[in-house]
Amino acid sequence: MKPSLAKGTRDFMSLEVSRRKYIINILQKNFELFGFQALETPSFENLSTLTGKYGEEGDRLIFKILNSSINEAKDEKKTQMMNDFQKALDKPFSAETLTDKALRYDLTVPFARFVAMNHGKLTFPYKRFQIQPVWRADRPQKGRFREFYQCDADVVGSESLWQEVELVQLYLKSFKELKVSVTIHINNRKILSGLAEYAGITDKLIDFTVALDKLDKIGKDGIVKELLERNISQESIDKLDFLFTQSNDALENLLQLKEKFVGNEIGLKGVEELEFVITQSLNLGVDIQNLVFDITLARGLDYYTGAIFEVKADEAQMGSIGGGGRYDNLTEVFGVKNVPGIGISFGLDRIYLVVEELNLFPEEAASNVEYLFANFGGEETLEALKLIIQLREKGISAELYPESAKINKQFTYAEKKGIKNLVFLGEEEIKNRTVTFKNLEAGEQKTISLEEFLG
Repeated sequence: MKPSLAKGTRDFMSLEVSRRKYIINILQKNFELFGFQALETPSFENLSTLTGKYGEEGDRLIFKILNSSINEAKDEKKTQMMNDFQKALDKPFSAETLTDKALRYDLTVPFARFVAMNHGKLTFPYKRFQIQPVWRADRPQKGRFREFYQCDADVVGSESLWQEVELVQLYLKSFKELKVSVTIHINNRKILSGLAEYAGITDKLIDFTVALDKLDKIGKDGIVKELLERNISQESIDKLDFLFTQSNDALENLLQLKEKFVGNEIGLKGVEELEFVITQSLNLGVDIQNLVFDITLARGLDYYTGAIFEVKADEAQMGSIGGGGRYDNLTEVFGVKNVPGIGISFGLDRIYLVVEELNLFPEEAASNVEYLFANFGGEETLEALKLIIQLREKGISAELYPESAKINKQFTYAEKKGIKNLVFLGEEEIKNRTVTFKNLEAGEQKTISLEEFLG
């Protein structure tokens, strides 16, 4: 059988793993600096936990798992279930009869499930961060994978808009340390609800936001075409035409909305909330160029209720590298009311591609061995291992070439693996308590005392 990877998945070699760890370490450090605590949840959830939370298009991308109860059943029952299973295969596929679990689509819904199950044990506001893989049955392309990591930070149990302001700070601080210049696009779902009311399409809110969320991909003409296909009238579309001609002044655009939203309670509430977040962020020193009011930003997830964010790299063509928003009703579907929440996500895989494209990974992000000890065989090998143990005790990476091979072969191994120094501990060195090593980058070789070498 010819080995192959499943579409949308990847293997990661040493350099890639080290660089991903470099990004994760920066994010985790900042999560903890901002008061978030770690949480991990299972890779798969009950299908009922996930469905109905991501909108029609999102639900289609959930990776479903075939029902495991067949394997758990006793022989007689198993035979009957297998027969039923075969009959089901001869009919149109029914997810309900064949599946009961699914790989998690994101980290937010499993988090809401966790909060609902443990709300009596948690101290609110509860702040958690989570760094784990998620899965989506999407069409693979650049920056879009079927298995990828999300790095989330969420706060539940607080309606305070200062949480939004803090998350803006978390985004900017983290990307500054990664040396990636970004723009945070921000909107509010209440504004989108207000726009639907203004255009007389309140009953088409989901259709409206799902279409609007594709502006970057299909442009204004594509949006108009999709809205018409979703039975939204040309008259309503004409009323929304101003959305595509916004100025660069966020506060000016909000003022324009106030005028259009007179008597529109939900729309005005959204404007008020967004104005607070933008104004306070500016008061804390955020550059207005880094925080853009994007009235067409929709983020097509049904559970958002307030502020929504999307982060884009300024110097790389890579879609969004982060996003999130407020979800004040998500735990209600699990029977727990009055637990408002807000969260943001960092897209690890896309961030990696941006940092790589811009050549921003520092040299220390590569995990290379410091010393390779040449293997001369016999007593020298034992003495080399004794010295290697002492180096490792000091936190210095070192290894022994496994065979007593020709020195050229050992040199080639060290160079291909990116090892910095090749160490020679022969009979003379052992006798004189010295160490000879060659720096493969500089091409310099020297002999020093054993004490000096160990520092």
